[in-house]
Amino acid sequence: MNHYWNTILNQNTSITTNSDAITKDIMIQLQKKPASHLISAYNQMMKEMRDAFEQADPSDMSLQKALDKAKNQAVELGVITADEAHEISEYIKRDVNDAAEYMMDSSAEFYDWLMLDIEIIERKVIDLFLSVADHTRVELEQFKQAVPEVPSDKTQIPVYKSGEITGPGTLICESCGKIKPFLSSDEITDCSQCGHNRFIRRQQ
Repeated sequence: MNHYWNTILNQNTSITTNSDAITKDIMIQLQKKPASHLISAYNQMMKEMRDAFEQADPSDMSLQKALDKAKNQAVELGVITADEAHEISEYIKRDVNDAAEYMMDSSAEFYDWLMLDIEIIERKVIDLFLSVADHTRVELEQFKQAVPEVPSDKTQIPVYKSGEITGPGTLICESCGKIKPFLSSDEITDCSQCGHNRFIRRQQ
């Protein structure tokens, strides 16, 4: 009789242990949100920034103010967490600043920075990104004129890493030079040719 009950108890314990393990696995999976929600948040924050620039007096709205407004809005709506909003805002700042500085320093067009055939990119994607980048370019030019005595060091080209989110354009593998096009904002993955995980927007 004791052997019978011990067998039952052992079976129940095994079932409970397995159930706990399955529950833990499910919880882990639920906590791992797909990158798609970060990509959507990137796009939404860019829209919020464009609206902030268009609705405010140009002298009252800076890139950082527009970013903060978009970041707070995303968190308030529950789209992403505060940490995720900060992370995405850093990606947006990197992308927009790089495009704006490139246009300002080289007198080139936004399409030159993209290094893509604009016919294959959605018009709304281009317009959204260009709107924010152009406002930022104007802001940078005004700052440069206001503080002409500040020496301008050679612009550091930002590094893009696998797992991060980036906007439309072209990345170049730091290791093998393979081109990686992005027609819209997306998650960066390792180089398909050499497996490297670091990229730049253009050759220095």
